[in-house]
Amino acid sequence: MGYRREAHAAIGGVRVRRIRRVLWVVLVLNIAVAAAKLIWGYVSGSIAMQADGYHSMFDGASNIVGLIGLGLASRPADRGHPYGHSKYETHASAAIGAMLALAAYAVGSTAIERLMTGGVPPRVDAIAFTVMLVTLAVNVGVTTYERWVGKRLNSDILLADAKHTGSDVLVSLGVIGGLIAVRLGYPVADPLIALAVAGAIAYAAWGIFKQAGVTLSDAARIPPDDIGRAACEVPGVLGCHDVRTRGSDAEVYVDLHIQVAPEMTVEDGHEVAEEVERAICRRFSQVVDVIVHLEPLDDYQIEKTIAEQEAASE
Repeated sequence: MGYRREAHAAIGGVRVRRIRRVLWVVLVLNIAVAAAKLIWGYVSGSIAMQADGYHSMFDGASNIVGLIGLGLASRPADRGHPYGHSKYETHASAAIGAMLALAAYAVGSTAIERLMTGGVPPRVDAIAFTVMLVTLAVNVGVTTYERWVGKRLNSDILLADAKHTGSDVLVSLGVIGGLIAVRLGYPVADPLIALAVAGAIAYAAWGIFKQAGVTLSDAARIPPDDIGRAACEVPGVLGCHDVRTRGSDAEVYVDLHIQVAPEMTVEDGHEVAEEVERAICRRFSQVVDVIVHLEPLDDYQIEKTIAEQEAASE
């Protein structure tokens, strides 16, 4: 037995197209933002602006990685991948986290080098502040929109990229603060701010790795008791155990065992099991596939259920 949400393929296609469209728009904006910061960072000699520009370049690179990962994830299930290719999206989000960690290292190491060796103080003028404020506004808009769409579509890759862009907002705020301090006569603020922001970037990378790890390690996505209650509400179901869930936020796979009266016919038991599968999909919108194993509620099954309950309570 098994039940797969009929509209899932069509919905998945629309979802992929929406995610891809957002990534292309964000890619163009990230390239423009990176170019502005890098050009004026080198002109003014601000190490913090240069680091911010490189970080924005990593944003653009992460968009490209996301588009490639999304293309792989959108392929339909086949004999080699019977569960589909959706985990490629999570792999891509982990790659974004790796890029974010690399950006944190680049920013931090450059800041430490400037602190140790010194250097010519950056030239701070109205153009520098204008560049930073305009690019900051763009990044705030991008991360807000990307996070909103990512939550609506339950997209690991959009949520990861929104965190990446959000870290760029932190970098930009730090750079602006550093420019103000330099203007007030404290040139050491430029590398100090860059170093502090590197820590924030590293923290964002850790968050992405943690989220990706939940999916890639097949951690439970829905509490077993919630699935069990939905199953036991179906007439004819006398018990439920061995509930397992896995997948991403957008695509959850469920398998479970239900117990029915021993005298029930195979045909009637099959109908009950199919109704359980449909009921779980109706109750949990993120569930795309359910497999139910049918068992007679005899003494052996009663012992199994009691043993599982006792193990869960320990």
